[in-house]
Amino acid sequence: MSLLALLTVVSATPATVSASHRSQTIPTDKGPVAGATAGGVDQFLGIPYAAPPVGARRWQPPAPASAWSGVRPATSYGSRCLQSATGTGPGMSEDCLYLNVYTPARRTNRPLPVMFWIHGGGFSSGSGDLYDGSQIAKANNVVVVTINYRLGVFGFLDMPGLSKQGAGNYGLLDQEAALRWTQRNIGAFGGDAGRVTIAGESAGGHSVCALLASPPARGLYAGAIIQSGGCPSLTGAQAIARGANYAKAAGCSDRTTGVACLRAKPADQLLTAGSGFVGGILSGPLPVSGGPELPLAPSVAIRSGRYTHVPLLIGSTRDEVRQWALPFAEATKKQYERAVRLEFGERADAVLAHYPYSSYGSRYAATYAISSLWDDSSVFYGLGGCQYQNLTAQFAARQPRTYFYEFDDPHPPTTGTTPVGFDSGAPHASELAYLWPMATRKLLTPEQQQLSSAMVRYWGTFVKHANPTTAGQETWPSYRSGKYMSLLPGEDGQALKTEVFAARHQCSFWNSTDYGWLTTNPDILAKRAGVPAS
Repeated sequence: MSLLALLTVVSATPATVSASHRSQTIPTDKGPVAGATAGGVDQFLGIPYAAPPVGARRWQPPAPASAWSGVRPATSYGSRCLQSATGTGPGMSEDCLYLNVYTPARRTNRPLPVMFWIHGGGFSSGSGDLYDGSQIAKANNVVVVTINYRLGVFGFLDMPGLSKQGAGNYGLLDQEAALRWTQRNIGAFGGDAGRVTIAGESAGGHSVCALLASPPARGLYAGAIIQSGGCPSLTGAQAIARGANYAKAAGCSDRTTGVACLRAKPADQLLTAGSGFVGGILSGPLPVSGGPELPLAPSVAIRSGRYTHVPLLIGSTRDEVRQWALPFAEATKKQYERAVRLEFGERADAVLAHYPYSSYGSRYAATYAISSLWDDSSVFYGLGGCQYQNLTAQFAARQPRTYFYEFDDPHPPTTGTTPVGFDSGAPHASELAYLWPMATRKLLTPEQQQLSSAMVRYWGTFVKHANPTTAGQETWPSYRSGKYMSLLPGEDGQALKTEVFAARHQCSFWNSTDYGWLTTNPDILAKRAGVPAS
């Protein structure tokens, strides 16, 4: 499986709601929609929250959706946003700005809290239809909203002349437009517009951090959940340079006619030219700072306190990057050490002393070793490990209701294939099946099912009360108390001292070491270190 494919959870298939279930009609500001009830949850699928970003609206901020006459069916998902590097595929379209609403069929007159879910996929893939919100809605008596947003070159291209607003951040503006739709309409679905929690995993988690730092998004949410996501971004100069490279690849390099040239091209040609723009795990699209959507880089905004201070649930998986280190599966001790020297230079000897090849007695020793140091050092955009703990501490310094976790299941079910004998640990995205009804969920053991039920309740309780502590489950202390939650199968979780997390990830070493994020994709670093391609 490619590195980019690992960013996308493709373990669920879009489906329509059976027509045999009773219909539900709800008014919205653009017209009524008719959903259906399944399993005790009212589902309203494929509701447009903005106009199709096609034609002259390509690379423009999202425009209001048009009103419709009559009742609009809302029993099947809208098209996924374009995301293939080789051409359009079934169920994908530029006309993709749709959202889905899941609300308990039995509701009281009191409006319910709302979980607003932003999917991951490296800002290059994924869709809202992969996340059926029925389980979370029913188990917690909350409303769940899942969304699509523009991806890849359609959502994050930055070039002079594209638009007066939003260049490089169209996908982020889509998310904000969906949040504004939620503010206007969620009351009709039984939701409370004053209690919206933005939540997301991977690129969705990055998006949550960006929304916290985005002045136009203030007031659109009251809480936040960041799963395996951090606060990375590009500068305007970096994004424009990437845009120029993309325009050249697309055959539109003339600076005076480049934008018109790109707008005139069919979508499949733009996708085919976009493989370099999408890149790998460390070279794909990111939000762009320096404009009105993100005046400051999100990481700077969080560090300086210039962001929206709301209750926060944040965490990562124990072995976030282990699968991404598989290009080192055939690496020798010499090649592993060369890779560390290429990455850390004069600090390499100290790193190797803490992560010696000899400590990982396996045919995959190099993969385990380099993924361990990558996990602990958080060099993948600050994801997991010590920088992630430090990011949490920055949030907690200003928001007392900050809650930290690590998903520690040693053997969760995962998607894709791995080499024989390779232990993936708890890799990136492996916690998702514990919260959403995905294909791998049916592989959960009874002990893992127990953890899944506990996590669904923890997340739902946080959405309802801005605190994950749930009656009948392990108390989840705030980060300020010096505790975090270790999520393990066979129990509801275990509250541990933050010093335990720091020791597990060798944070005394990494916090005293000057280093930056990794800028070279693992496959390229492995090649430079002399590892033969697998």
